[in-house]
Amino acid sequence: MSHSRKPDSRLGFGTLSDRLRKTVTCDGDNTNKPDFRELDLGSPISPLRDGPAISSSSSSSGSVSGRTGNGLQVGSGTRKSDSGGTPNNHSGELSVDSSPTFSVGGSRGVKSVHTRSESGSGSGSGGHPPIFTGGSSATSPPVNVLPTGNICPSGRVLKTGMMASRTTKPDVLSLGTGNYGHGSIMRGGPPSSSPTIKSTAAGGKPETPVTGVSNSPFSKRSSMDPEDLKRLGNEEYKKGRFLEALSFYDRAIAQSPANAAYHCNRAAALMCLKRLTEAVKECDEAIKLDSGYVRAHHRLGSLLISLGQVESARGHLCFPGSQPDPKEFQKLQLVEKHLNKCTDCRRVRDWVGVLRESDAAISSGADTCPQLFACKAEALLKLRQLDDAESTIINIPKFEAINSPSCSQSKFFGMLSEAYILFVRAQIDMSFGRFESAITCIEKSGQIDPRNVEIAVLLQNIRSLSRARARGNDLFKSERFTEACSAYGEGLRFDPSNPILYCNRAACWFKLGLFERSLDDCNQALLIHPNYTKALLRRAATYSKLERWSESVRDYEVLRRELPNNNDIAESLFHAQVALKKSLGEEVYNMKFGGEVEFITNLEQFKAAIASTGASVVLFRNTSDLQCKQISPFLDTLCAKYPSINFLKVDIEESPEIASVENVRIVPTIKIYKKGNRVKEMVCPCREVLESSVRHYSF
Repeated sequence: MSHSRKPDSRLGFGTLSDRLRKTVTCDGDNTNKPDFRELDLGSPISPLRDGPAISSSSSSSGSVSGRTGNGLQVGSGTRKSDSGGTPNNHSGELSVDSSPTFSVGGSRGVKSVHTRSESGSGSGSGGHPPIFTGGSSATSPPVNVLPTGNICPSGRVLKTGMMASRTTKPDVLSLGTGNYGHGSIMRGGPPSSSPTIKSTAAGGKPETPVTGVSNSPFSKRSSMDPEDLKRLGNEEYKKGRFLEALSFYDRAIAQSPANAAYHCNRAAALMCLKRLTEAVKECDEAIKLDSGYVRAHHRLGSLLISLGQVESARGHLCFPGSQPDPKEFQKLQLVEKHLNKCTDCRRVRDWVGVLRESDAAISSGADTCPQLFACKAEALLKLRQLDDAESTIINIPKFEAINSPSCSQSKFFGMLSEAYILFVRAQIDMSFGRFESAITCIEKSGQIDPRNVEIAVLLQNIRSLSRARARGNDLFKSERFTEACSAYGEGLRFDPSNPILYCNRAACWFKLGLFERSLDDCNQALLIHPNYTKALLRRAATYSKLERWSESVRDYEVLRRELPNNNDIAESLFHAQVALKKSLGEEVYNMKFGGEVEFITNLEQFKAAIASTGASVVLFRNTSDLQCKQISPFLDTLCAKYPSINFLKVDIEESPEIASVENVRIVPTIKIYKKGNRVKEMVCPCREVLESSVRHYSF
């Protein structure tokens, strides 16, 4: 070719999806600077899709290679072989028909179509040169050949002489030198880096690599086959990053859903995430796809051990033709041993033994077995540890066996697994007075296992007890207390350990003036449920009626700790304390509920006040001090909140004698006295510390 200079790079097409994003400009003389018209050449990052055909020049040196992969062609030509008669060895080669006017488009759809005219001749079957050429041709005259990367305006022909005025910088197509038609046109030499373009397609796809950049990690990830994804998932699993591992396994399964190994690995990640229902499902799916997959059987066996399903676990762990893992087999034997002992203890109602063996089975390996935790809750309930029983049943591991062929028909203590959990929950609800919830649970348990006798008996008892309790409540509201006592007693025949019925019957005895009977029922209720607040309150009131002031004060003090903002309890405690002091022959000084803070003006008054029975809180203050002004109103609030304590205020300027005797030099100072003896001193305390100290000495 007789050009003054030869362009040393080629311009190729990208894919035909989006518009060309960057403006193409040429340096040099303005007369040689072409007009720019936007051509829809497709997205530089998306693979080519089905569209119009692309004609190929017979000259391999004049062709432009591209990544089509599907034989996509532009224009109305056909794919042809090289001049030598052999097929073109660039399977993804992309050439453009040399017609003077053509449109770029296809099935992707183009907003506007731009045309351009070219003249000249070249090699090829059609006698027309390709519009874009990458070098000289042995057979074509060097006339009217477009330089690489130069886009001419419509109707203008680039002459050979025009090349002399161009800048010496070549036009190269980024990115990379081995893949043409991808990226934007850039000035200068080869690119130094391989950027990544984020996909903006709908659906939130991950980042898309620039096609042809072989060193991009995103390019490697996008081209990963399922085995690569599984390998990455295994690496994340070994690092303990189970969510990341699960993500890789999910992607592998999406590409190859019939691969049993991917489902088995996904089950392992789910086990570590405590998603037991899904883990069992994945193991079942792996075995369904490959019934002889030993690893899937062993993994399911290990999972079933942790779920307490020892019989099903043995069938998978000891799969024919394979040796079980010694550690897992030993775990199976230990869990089975403790489960058998637990069953024997429950049969004879040895609830201490049931609690011991259920804990041992859990610690031996069945640590995610819902039925074992329910068994532990039942034992705690029978041992009258209601709060612990409820806490255990609330925090029971979650597992839904209804969709699992491995677990759906497993039994526990002769009951279907799900039915047993509801059976225990119904008993706990009934003990806490949630009768409606108890009936719902036991009825659902009966629907799951309708032939179980133990469930049927409990269902009948709960219904009878609920009716007796409702009848007793109605009679109590009608002030028919004797009949109400009989109704509650009838309910206790169906459940002799129900604290609610004992407490309700105690209320009836209290109304009838039978305080000893009321006290007995309160004690029985608290024996079953030690933290039963209503029963404790009723017993404190009963002690007051029996003038057993020491026991009454003790119960009221416990209630004050549990319910510090209950004013009725505070008042009852105050009166019980006053009565106790009088019964002991002590002098009661200024003991009145809801009293105000007393101002002390002389030493004799101060000594008499702090010597009285009970605690006394004294604020030493100075009326001109800012901190004293802030804490003084708070002392008034505490006086109303803790009526059993004497609150005093001393102005050290008005009563310097008291300040001198008590050695008070800094204000505000708080001192707490009990029977004339100082028990605590605080200088400039914050409100939280002050109230905490007052609360401590109020009991």
